[in-house]
Amino acid sequence: MQPLRFCLVTTFYPPSNFGGDGISVQRLAVALAEAGHHVEVVHAADAYEMLRPAGGPAVGDYIDHPAIKHHNLRTGAQFLSNLITQQTGGPGLKAGRLRAIFREGNFDVIHFHNTSLIGLTALGYERGAVTLYTTHEHWLVCPMHVLWRYDDRPCPGKRCIRCSLHGHRPPQIWRYTKVFEKSLENVDAFIVPSTFTREKHLEFGLKVKSPMVHIPNFLPPPTTAVEHDPSPHSEPYFLFVGRLEQMKGAHLLVDVFTRYVGANLLLAGSGDQESSLKALAEGHGHICFLGSLDSAAIERLMRHAIALIVPSIGFEVFPTTVLEANAQATPVIANRLGPLPEMLHGHGGITYSDESELIAAMEKFRLDPAARNAIGMRGRARYMAEWTPERHLTRYFDLILKLQSEKVSFA
Repeated sequence: MQPLRFCLVTTFYPPSNFGGDGISVQRLAVALAEAGHHVEVVHAADAYEMLRPAGGPAVGDYIDHPAIKHHNLRTGAQFLSNLITQQTGGPGLKAGRLRAIFREGNFDVIHFHNTSLIGLTALGYERGAVTLYTTHEHWLVCPMHVLWRYDDRPCPGKRCIRCSLHGHRPPQIWRYTKVFEKSLENVDAFIVPSTFTREKHLEFGLKVKSPMVHIPNFLPPPTTAVEHDPSPHSEPYFLFVGRLEQMKGAHLLVDVFTRYVGANLLLAGSGDQESSLKALAEGHGHICFLGSLDSAAIERLMRHAIALIVPSIGFEVFPTTVLEANAQATPVIANRLGPLPEMLHGHGGITYSDESELIAAMEKFRLDPAARNAIGMRGRARYMAEWTPERHLTRYFDLILKLQSEKVSFA
């Protein structure tokens, strides 16, 4: 197809990001640039600079695909700019710059991602282009983004104002006005990474006229494994990769391993619960905390693990760690919640609902290497069939061409 002009709009973008949504945007930007398309990325520098933790990377020059053009939205009034956007649902002080970028870019596709501190009304700034929105989180139905009520449980139903106050954020009254509804009318299609998150958005009251199209996220192929690559750990181990926060379930996993000694547990990641988890694991030398690691180290850990364990107790959207494990032909053991059953679907792992099922799955893979390898290879086949950049871009461009055709017909 002919090269297209893309603008990807997101609050956070690596290295100035906090989670998987920014990484997913960067992967898409790089894949489009490598395919010969013009790509510009807009992100909210003010938002990241205000929220970044001590020692976190500053917004600055990027190590990215050289063809990607970056726009950092800085206003010189970080707190005020973010407060205006959070309270009004619009770009506020960022509006003039954003309109100019859209006008000068002459884009074929404007693809919005995390717009929490960009402003939802920006969806209507440019109607000539195909306008897409990907639900990397549940922000459209949850001001706290993750359907995690009062910081300690999966959300069973909307209590947004009370939950926002508990999370020390001002309630967003604009969500209950026509601003919200009218802004979403400007989207030509919503992309949902999992069917689970589509159903959650509908369950929590999202009403949209445009289609919600299931296109899973993707993972670039892993680097080639080194022949006779030795294990990075001296003992057989299960692996956890992710933030050490309550909704990720690492505390439940560490608790299990204070009693289970059949193999080691390695935890790669950091977060608010790190100190309390280390205290829980004290005296259990087979539980090892590795801290935050680069992608090469994670790949190697994945490759040699008995299995990756995903104990999330919150509503994930599409955890990339499953793709990373399956790409390495490593099976996954995952809590039977959210999108995890549909991601594994009898191919790349086993789901569990309680501690006894978790331990049974661990023992199956530990004691039966042939079964472990067979399920791992099925996961690898699923990755190759569903989650590569090529498969994602095929679905992505099919949707864009369909929407472009509909715009021409309508005109």
